[in-house]
Amino acid sequence: MPVKKSDLKVPPHNPEAEQSVLGSLLIDKNAVTKVADLLVPADFYSPAHEKIYATILELYERRQPIDILTLTNRLKEQDDLKNVGGSGYLAELTNQVATSSHVEHFAKIVKEKKILRDLIRASAEITESAFGPAQEFDELLDDIEQKILNISQNSLPKNFVAIKEELQTAYERIEKLHEHKGALRGVPTGFPGLDNLLSGLQKSDFVVIGARPSLGKTTLAMNIALHAALKANITVGIFSLEMSREQVIDRLIAAESNVPLWKLRTGKIANELEFQMIQMGLDKLSKAPIFIDDTPSPNIMQMRSMARRLQIEHGLGLLVVDYLQLIMLNVPVLALSQLSRAVDQRDSKIPKLHDLRESGSIEQDADVVMFIYRKDRDKIDVPPEEQNVAQIIVAKHRNGPLGTVDVRFDPEMVTFRTIDKIYTSSNEPVSQEFGGF
Repeated sequence: MPVKKSDLKVPPHNPEAEQSVLGSLLIDKNAVTKVADLLVPADFYSPAHEKIYATILELYERRQPIDILTLTNRLKEQDDLKNVGGSGYLAELTNQVATSSHVEHFAKIVKEKKILRDLIRASAEITESAFGPAQEFDELLDDIEQKILNISQNSLPKNFVAIKEELQTAYERIEKLHEHKGALRGVPTGFPGLDNLLSGLQKSDFVVIGARPSLGKTTLAMNIALHAALKANITVGIFSLEMSREQVIDRLIAAESNVPLWKLRTGKIANELEFQMIQMGLDKLSKAPIFIDDTPSPNIMQMRSMARRLQIEHGLGLLVVDYLQLIMLNVPVLALSQLSRAVDQRDSKIPKLHDLRESGSIEQDADVVMFIYRKDRDKIDVPPEEQNVAQIIVAKHRNGPLGTVDVRFDPEMVTFRTIDKIYTSSNEPVSQEFGGF
């Protein structure tokens, strides 16, 4: 059965809005500055309008007058004047509007219609992909998600912001921090010395914890996650590739209840008091907004999708992952990294930035790099007071100072605890009085 012409759907567009935008640009030489950051030539449905707008932008970039005469001459030079309707049509555009005061309103209409057309095109491509040849399912889902995300991200203009418009907000933030001395701008780690250096973990920061095997990378990450969730009520997502969720949860229970991890794993609970301590820990953890994924060997597309979903559904505030190529979601990403074997082959075992595996990319991408170093793991003869003492070395801090923070590792509870000793980048100790973690 033949398709009726009336049944054919025309893609969304608004010819009058397109004409009003172009007419406004031709009667007001300053109007182009109001729409140049919002509209690109491809946003126009009409090929003639697309060409006219592209030529107007070209004149603007060349600092040439934007008027009918200059535009007509330029279109003639390009041999496009006839294609856009001739000089008569350009004159007609100027008669379309009496004032340019509504140019931004019409530009938004043009942009919205373009977004609708993009959605229709993306939907068609998605349908074709779904019906098409066999494709990795996760790859297909990621492609679909990325298509929609691209349309969403391109829907809004990226404008400069005048500094005077932000000064009041900045002053209010500074005043608030002054009134609440010690308040952090980022996600608290639970270690005052570390928070003193970093002011917490900042939005969009890529924070790497590097250490040799079995020195406590996961433990430190879990401590930070637990503190952020329990003390600051921040939603934490944990991608655990090395441990099952049961192992992660056991560690969290041990840290919060102060009952040794080996007792939890063996069931050798000594007395009723320890059962009560475990129950109290469970009660606290039940209120913690922590979400764990232990999917074995998830690919990057699965991880991106799950992280996006967690952010949408629960307001993700911190991401902990031992995989280094996750999409940034305007939340701190805390990643774990092994060190290269080179550190074991030299006399000084204190980690350096170049000791990170794939050090080039990590060193470049990371906003903060922290190392864990324990002297008692390198030397046999250490004073009793230095047993189980670890140093968190802030070796890179893109927006702040470097330094070293001493903490004590509790092997039974599998947790780190604070010590009142901080070293600045000049290696001078700073006295502090901290409570326990």
